[in-house]
Amino acid sequence: MYEVDARGLSCPEPVMLTSAALKSHGNETIKVLVTEPHTRANVEKFAKSQGKKVTVTEKGDEFELVIE
Repeated sequence: MYEVDARGLSCPEPVMLTSAALKSHGNETIKVLVTEPHTRANVEKFAKSQGKKVTVTEKGDEFELVIE
């Protein structure tokens, strides 16, 4: 599983990091870590627009998005 740590970053940076991860590791499961609810929504929306399945888990003050 490839991991993108975008905690503390503001959009569009987490979406850009997710896009790069999908391009280079698109056949793998990708885990994206974010801290802001709007960032979670943006990354989830982007991944779904790329035809990916997204599972979101809230862990304390952070969100973990698993993209398959």
